[in-house]
Amino acid sequence: MISNIDSLFKNVDPIIAEILNDALSEKEISADDGLALFDAQGIDFHLVGIVADELRRRRVGDIVSYVVNRNINFTNVCIKQCGFCAFSRDFREEEGYFLPNEEIVRRAKEAYQLGATEVCIQAGLPPDMDGGLYEKICRDIKKEIPDIHIHGFSPEEILYGATRSNVSIEEFLKRMKQAGVNTLPGTSAEILDQKLRDKISPGRISVKEWETVIKNAHRMGINTTSTMMFGHVETLEDRVKHIAKLREIQKETGGFTEFVPLNFIHTEAPMYKHELHEGIRQGGSGNDVLLTHAVARIMLNNFIDNIQMSWVKEGQKMSQLLLMWGANDFGGTLINESISISAGSEYGQLLRPKEIRRMVKEIGRIPAERNTHYNILKKFEGDEEAEDKLDNVADTQFGSYVELIKINKFNYENPRKQ
Repeated sequence: MISNIDSLFKNVDPIIAEILNDALSEKEISADDGLALFDAQGIDFHLVGIVADELRRRRVGDIVSYVVNRNINFTNVCIKQCGFCAFSRDFREEEGYFLPNEEIVRRAKEAYQLGATEVCIQAGLPPDMDGGLYEKICRDIKKEIPDIHIHGFSPEEILYGATRSNVSIEEFLKRMKQAGVNTLPGTSAEILDQKLRDKISPGRISVKEWETVIKNAHRMGINTTSTMMFGHVETLEDRVKHIAKLREIQKETGGFTEFVPLNFIHTEAPMYKHELHEGIRQGGSGNDVLLTHAVARIMLNNFIDNIQMSWVKEGQKMSQLLLMWGANDFGGTLINESISISAGSEYGQLLRPKEIRRMVKEIGRIPAERNTHYNILKKFEGDEEAEDKLDNVADTQFGSYVELIKINKFNYENPRKQ
């Protein structure tokens, strides 16, 4: 029977306690230690969260940052058929779309006029793509909006662009930087284990190629995010090895701005719908999501300051909890979120700045707008009310993924039929 606080803490697992003490002493936590933390239960489970929150407080304080941005997923047509992706369409399908450059620029300008500092550009890999397409998109955007930050083109897209241009990854990255790319999303990482990648996304960028893109980008002064998709068929050991690999890259290059755990959205994912893999899960449970963010903070804290949660995958209430389990960044307003929505996410495509600020203040933290490099643009302390242009715009102004795939003028035209 637990009669007081002292007796409660007598029940702490000594192994968990030793790992957490090492973390509080800012020692590097091994992958094996990270794996042990995933087994925490009862009071140990809560202590993992408390330590992650304390490390967060020491590293970045009580500010919760967010960026005003817009996603522009300019095509859903893709030559790859990844088992977790419900967004992509084969080039033969009627629901394939492809936005012309003038529409991409229009969307970027609209976002900029509403206060966005960043556009995030990612898409499928259309067949027979012009190798210069990505560069032209960037040049067209920068010509019209030189101040907008282009956070675009995953390592998978960089590899594809280099292949279509018949140049090396390094040369293609140089071209993209000259064209106006400022940072890259560290997506297409999923789990950085080749056997697992061959299972859930055969033919996708390899672990070695992903690392090559990321390290070359960092050496050129192009920062990237880092991500991990979890809650499908990976093991907990796969997760901690993935996090440890990112840590080693960060030690070498220092180029990651943040780490973003991405919970698997199962509803429309082909590998879940068609039961392609034995034991496939419906994403991480609540406890699993909390532990994943906390273990990431504990393992990465000495090297990557920012842990971002995905509100579009976790919802607003869970996002608030994650801010007490090691996360310190709310991500972006997004405006057009297509990839998670197409997979079955229930949490919408736009989160207004005032809503982010409200949720941050509800848990006693300080909201702050940042730019992509995590420079704070404005803090919102006290009870003052702020209002952004984006706060007063109806969701319907931006359209939705369901509507987009039905707009005839954006239908994908298969070049193989022309």
